[in-house]
Amino acid sequence: MAPPLYITPHPLIHSGELASFRRPVRLLAKKTRRECSSETTMVDFNDVLLVVSAAVLAAMWWRRCSKTGGVDGLPPGPPGWPVVGNLFQVILQRRPFMYVVRDLRERYGPIFTMRMGQRTLIVVTSAELIHEALVKQGPMFASRPEDSPTRLLFSVGKCTVNSAPYGPLWRALRRNFVAEIVSPPRVKGFSWIREWAVGNHLRRLRVEFAATGAIRMMANCRLSICSILICICFGAKIPDDLIRDIEEVLKDVMMMTMPKLPDFLPLLTPLFKKQLTEARNLRRRQLDCLIPLVRARREFLQGGGIKNADGNRVVGGVEMMSAPGEAYIDSLFDLEPPGRGKRLGEDELVTLCSEVMSAGTDTSATALEWAMLHLVLDPAVQEKLYDEVISKVGTTARITEADVEAMPYLQAAVKETFRRHPPSHFVLSHAATRDTELGGYRVPANASVEFYTAWVTENPETWPDPEAWRPERFLEGGEGYDTDITGTRALRMMPFGAGRRICPAATLGVLHIQLMLANMVREFRWVPPTGEGPPDPTETFAFTVVMKTPLRAAIVERRHELSAH
Repeated sequence: MAPPLYITPHPLIHSGELASFRRPVRLLAKKTRRECSSETTMVDFNDVLLVVSAAVLAAMWWRRCSKTGGVDGLPPGPPGWPVVGNLFQVILQRRPFMYVVRDLRERYGPIFTMRMGQRTLIVVTSAELIHEALVKQGPMFASRPEDSPTRLLFSVGKCTVNSAPYGPLWRALRRNFVAEIVSPPRVKGFSWIREWAVGNHLRRLRVEFAATGAIRMMANCRLSICSILICICFGAKIPDDLIRDIEEVLKDVMMMTMPKLPDFLPLLTPLFKKQLTEARNLRRRQLDCLIPLVRARREFLQGGGIKNADGNRVVGGVEMMSAPGEAYIDSLFDLEPPGRGKRLGEDELVTLCSEVMSAGTDTSATALEWAMLHLVLDPAVQEKLYDEVISKVGTTARITEADVEAMPYLQAAVKETFRRHPPSHFVLSHAATRDTELGGYRVPANASVEFYTAWVTENPETWPDPEAWRPERFLEGGEGYDTDITGTRALRMMPFGAGRRICPAATLGVLHIQLMLANMVREFRWVPPTGEGPPDPTETFAFTVVMKTPLRAAIVERRHELSAH
């Protein structure tokens, strides 16, 4: 979804940078993800020096070995400082973590150890070792490391599909998710939601372009994807302004739960009390935003509401569109997950639905923005895609799920977007369920295992000219034609993760992207706005890897071009 519907709690290392080793700042006002990312700036340099000094003094008493790797069978790694390990060595470099990892990979090989405060990180960078861990030893590496108090607050004690430890709770939540959202009958049953949302999306693009002369790609794609996921979760159509409110809250939650200094040095937690207070306030805002939808759906299932002119029941101002039993939350009302001892409360219901909406919106919209960037930069590819779409469905017929399955060039363009612009340079942090071995080295139970996946899609031995965006790679005869993007057979790309923790909604997320891309290309020709040059493809790191300068584009109505001929 995310997107694709990528169900994502916040990883220990995210999107190529150690995020938010920073003074807590106010996140409660509505901001864009990029604004949140830029506001949460790194801890003041003076603060870093203060903590480093304190750590060195503490080391005089601790007298521990500072050597990082190669000890007790661990993979090799850079020597660390006493107490803080490699933590401040990374911070003081003042560059994205992915570049640190690339340098360490050159020096220590495809698997190495880092001490980040009190946490041990095992960083894995080669396709062979990632496949070995996540697929061949799947159950062994299927758990999650410990979470910080802030992330535990938003996950209600790891009660989400992606944050739950590997075990009965995770199985119950995932099984329910698959049955209620991504099983073939459910995907087919949600087709009216996609048709409704895509129609709204195209109308919104026309209105915005007529008013401003340019379209904000990310903002519009986020709104449309989020509307689909809200309807899947709650069975309800809600106004755009409420969708935007929900979207803003969920973006703030993502930024608030990024790793902070106390995650690695818990002894500093008392110095960050304000941060926890802000997290509690944001959690309250999240609940206030979504609990009315939870209660409206419950009342609807109990027969409440008044029919409107369309024959749909309206409960608390919310128009219910899905029949009883067809919304995701309907299945959660009666669910009694193992180990929880009771049915899910409103806190858990909000959290599980937020998981779907948050990750699905973010990563799907990001993928669409990157794909549209390349279509604007390469008109020849855009025309080739347009020709395929109209050859299959014509210029007016509704584009269905079956239609996009018969469009190999569209599928190739989406796959190439995921290869060239994976949602993150790392998958979510994993943890071994018990002590094990990988690549001839010991991996301790509960250590954070970080899989650096960007190198997999950047490796020129696997992907010639890897920096180029070329959909033909995935057509018959191309080097990626038979690539298994789930990573089950071999690992050449993994936009959805791999193994037991692979994104359960990958196929649904890809479907959303394909449908929106096909419709946008059929309806419009995409060009830079008048008076502007080509868009800037520079990337930056937020919760996903995004465009540093958000894409703005102009549209030319295809039907006007056709009528002119």
